[in-house]
Amino acid sequence: MFLNKAILIGNLTRDPELRSLPTGIKVCSFSLATNRVWKDKNGARQEAADYHNVVVFGRQAETVAQYMKKGSSILVEGRMQTRSWDDKTSGEKKYRTEVIADRTQFGPKGSGGSGGGATGAAQSTPKDSSAKGGEIDSIEYPEEDINPEDIPF
Repeated sequence: MFLNKAILIGNLTRDPELRSLPTGIKVCSFSLATNRVWKDKNGARQEAADYHNVVVFGRQAETVAQYMKKGSSILVEGRMQTRSWDDKTSGEKKYRTEVIADRTQFGPKGSGGSGGGATGAAQSTPKDSSAKGGEIDSIEYPEEDINPEDIPF
């Protein structure tokens, strides 16, 4: 059995870019940052960020481009894909690994709005233009270690 599934929750690192294929299909691309927190051998808290390239197609691409912006929180479900091409200037082969999104769900607004948002081409709420522009949503991680016996399943 083979499985290629990616599930990411993070914040956009730049505004989404919307383009159209020659067939008329819309394509939206953006970069997503995810954070991880752990304790090293000495017990010191460590943090790191990973960056992911995401591509969305169709009506969902239009919705993401319309309502999301740099710093917005989003959940992305899809598959990993690596594509390659020959660079026109240097002639060398280039590679890019991307998450091809099948489903997106908007995270909470920065102004304390409720979560939910749109799933795919479903309904969505427009951005509040009066929201504080400098705030960026982030994931709050627990300070203490999680005890597996506390998980209810």
